[in-house]
Amino acid sequence: MNCSQRPRDQEFSPRCSSVDQKRSEPESSCVSMKSDDSIGHPPNLSSIHQKRSEPDSSCVFIKSDVSLDHTVKSDDTRYHYNLRHDVLKTFRSNLLKKFEHLYEGTATQRNPTLLIEIYTELYITESESGEISNEHEVRQIETQSRRAATEDTAIKCSDIFRPLPGQDKDIRTVLTKGVAGIGKTVSVQKFILDWAEGKENQDVQLIFPLPFREINLMKDKTLSLSDLLHVFFPETKEMEISSEYKVLFIFDGLDECRLSLDFKRKVKLCNILESASVNVLLMNLIVGNLLPSALIWITSRPAAADLVPSECVHRVTEVRGFNEQRKEEYFRKRISDQSLADRIISHLKSSRSLYIMCHIPVFCWISAAVLEKMLSPAESGEIPKTLTQMYTHFLILQTNIKHEKDYEKKVTDEEMILKLGKVAFLQLVKGNLIFYEEDLRECGIDVTEASVYSGLCTQIFREELGLYQGKVFCFVHLSIQEHLAALYVHLSWTNHNRNVFETINIQSLWCKVKDWFQQKHSSKHVSLSELHQRAVEEALQSKNGHLGLFLRFFLGLSVESHLILLQRMTTLKRSSSDSNEKTVEYIKKKIRTIDSPEKSINLFHCLNELGDCSLVEEIQQYLKSGRIKETNLSSSQWSAVVFVLLTSEDQLNEFHFNKFVKGKSIPENMEVLQKLLPVIKESRSVQLSNCGITDEGCAALASALSSNPSHLRKLSLSGNKLGDSVKLLSNVLQNPHCKLETLRLIICGITDEGCSALASALRSNPSHLRELDLSGNKLGDSVKLLFDVLQNPHCKLEKLWLSDCGITEEGCSALASVLRSNPSHLRELGLSWNKLEDSVKLLSDVLQNPHCKLEKLRLSYCGIPQDGCASLASALGSNPSHLKELDLSVNKLEDSVKLLYNMLQNPHCKLEKLWLRDCGVTDEGCAALVSALRSNPSHLRELNLSLNKLEKSSRKLLSNLRMDPHYKLEILYC
Repeated sequence: MNCSQRPRDQEFSPRCSSVDQKRSEPESSCVSMKSDDSIGHPPNLSSIHQKRSEPDSSCVFIKSDVSLDHTVKSDDTRYHYNLRHDVLKTFRSNLLKKFEHLYEGTATQRNPTLLIEIYTELYITESESGEISNEHEVRQIETQSRRAATEDTAIKCSDIFRPLPGQDKDIRTVLTKGVAGIGKTVSVQKFILDWAEGKENQDVQLIFPLPFREINLMKDKTLSLSDLLHVFFPETKEMEISSEYKVLFIFDGLDECRLSLDFKRKVKLCNILESASVNVLLMNLIVGNLLPSALIWITSRPAAADLVPSECVHRVTEVRGFNEQRKEEYFRKRISDQSLADRIISHLKSSRSLYIMCHIPVFCWISAAVLEKMLSPAESGEIPKTLTQMYTHFLILQTNIKHEKDYEKKVTDEEMILKLGKVAFLQLVKGNLIFYEEDLRECGIDVTEASVYSGLCTQIFREELGLYQGKVFCFVHLSIQEHLAALYVHLSWTNHNRNVFETINIQSLWCKVKDWFQQKHSSKHVSLSELHQRAVEEALQSKNGHLGLFLRFFLGLSVESHLILLQRMTTLKRSSSDSNEKTVEYIKKKIRTIDSPEKSINLFHCLNELGDCSLVEEIQQYLKSGRIKETNLSSSQWSAVVFVLLTSEDQLNEFHFNKFVKGKSIPENMEVLQKLLPVIKESRSVQLSNCGITDEGCAALASALSSNPSHLRKLSLSGNKLGDSVKLLSNVLQNPHCKLETLRLIICGITDEGCSALASALRSNPSHLRELDLSGNKLGDSVKLLFDVLQNPHCKLEKLWLSDCGITEEGCSALASVLRSNPSHLRELGLSWNKLEDSVKLLSDVLQNPHCKLEKLRLSYCGIPQDGCASLASALGSNPSHLKELDLSVNKLEDSVKLLYNMLQNPHCKLEKLWLRDCGVTDEGCAALVSALRSNPSHLRELNLSLNKLEKSSRKLLSNLRMDPHYKLEILYC
């Protein structure tokens, strides 16, 4: 018997009485608005009895309470069939009721929204496994906002398990990553709803959503997989799950997991009736020991995505939230007054930092809630322009809602904010977004009190009964937690003279000077500017930048306009008006000294929150005037350059290094290159030609590109003496996530060894490169290694330029051979300045292949003899419909050039540019050319016959042809 199956007559027996009891459903006053008729019917139930033929297929066998044997009566059989139908219908109906509503930022169920009414399609792409960023999630959003929506292939939520066109692989386990609030859980909800309504993925018979936040509550239990399903889904007591059938497990929120997922442990579990700890059950299910045919879908924030080994994952997708079009669509759906929606969209677009954040659906909801009120005729005051302003207004809005509620236990705004802020701050330091009773008790909050807070401020702090299990607490979004944490630190100092940083144990540089710090200030209270400096240091020392947005909020709260806002919620007992100037100077000093571009960028955002944009405005003026390369910038000014470029409203489609340097020495250029690497890393096109890049610079460039290999599309390093250091770039090219399309390495001193490294890289990752220019490098016979890449069926190279590369007849023969085997992709070929001579005849064989679609062919200075020209003319005459440009300059073709004219008068000929400079063309040849053009005048636009033996009469013929309105000749050299 297969270890993942059991005999069908074997009964389930619960392993743990404590988990076998029927769960209590969460309270709900929400009634489904759909009738039973609207619920999608399951697949043909008669086919469910039968085992599917595919080895990875799945379904469900339903057990009835009636004992069936071979002599069963037909009426009993009908009863069994109807029970199966009822059980499946009940299962779908239960999921439908749980997932058809969206509680947008609130746990209250008095005013839910149907998901279908508010759902706005999210941008989901196939991503790279193992590409985990240590940036703060808001920084990741700011980075993603610069990436064009056409960069990757979008995947519909319903197609998450379907291979993309051209992919030939089975997808069992999908890991979907995305920052907090980006829409992962809503994507899961939409997938389940579409299935429950019978719209999508009907080949799946059962879907088991198991959120980690609820599985955490069972981390100390020992039970079997069947018992676990009985706890979460009581209906499964009527079912038998086996590997014959198709089942989907959805584990939402891997980043919230508090189980010990050690995939190196060798505890193998194959039987769904075998008991083990919950973490062992989950690991064996994910690895495929338990129910190997079951589909697995895991969602996670990026920082936790590597908790599951990459070898266990068959596809990694990324939810990127709303693209530009969906942002506006959301507000138009969310705001019924379209004129108001237009004003909200216009205001958000006026603030780059706010509009970037609108990639996050939760932030769109926050902005809509605030701006819908602020922009109404009854309201007045400053409209939020920074993140801190937006979140402070949102908090005020929620406390006003709290005042409208009547609770027996009265809670002041300050009391609630301080207690919730303490939870937010301490859990932020620990990296927790989900809290349980023990977490709240650590902060002096009991469960009853937490429930009151959740009731008072439903759109900030939530108590969730969960779909199945006990109480779970969380803030609506990480950014709300960060804002409350910052407010807690600020109010603790302002109203209670407390420096809360001293109450936590953060391992940082400040811990080393803690005793000195306390001694120095033992006789007086810490000033706010000193507290700001402490916060700056803690954020800079944070390994993954998780205090970055908290720091922005904390500093922004000390601005005068925010202090006025805060007075609407609480009385501030201390003044901070003298703190900000000192804080600004301290931050500018840190910008000058830190060597991390990412940390520097966050500090510029902090300056923006503090209302100081002097450095940024100065650099913007330099950039607009074009004087940036004439100015000796300080280190802090260079940091400002990086910040301005990375936060520019215009996407970094093309980066030209020469715009920033002029007449500087190579060492100075390399220093500037190092400073601008963060910009290069985020640019789609990078132009670094003739920059004097050294081996060290090439190494730094390769390292930067390796950290973000999927973004770059064009790279030009022409005119730099790279030599063997080109091997470092080869390491980038062979990265399977590298999607470079154009690579130009003209006159780079590339050796045989470098060419070999490039060829090896392209062999391992051949499907993306479209243009390669290696002209001016003496590659010799090593070029044959590159030609081997061309015959790879996955190779899509369209443009290949190898002028002046020392290619011999042997190399030309190798090229012709591979093009014969794979001729359909190459569109442009440049072989000028190579001594091809008679070997050009081998290329002629390729050109006459009907599958050859070459459009540009350049063979100047190739020593082509007359019979070589005759061979080319014959080939092009038999396949004339694709070639648009032909350059045969400086070859002694003489009268053989007349054979080309036969091609020109072919009605299928599409030639637009013909260069025959210094080819020995005579008046007779010229007359033949004019005759050919008169018979087929519609395509040729440019003709070069300079330095040929043409008399005045021939030139007049050509000139008349150009002046004739019936002909399209635009450029003539004679």
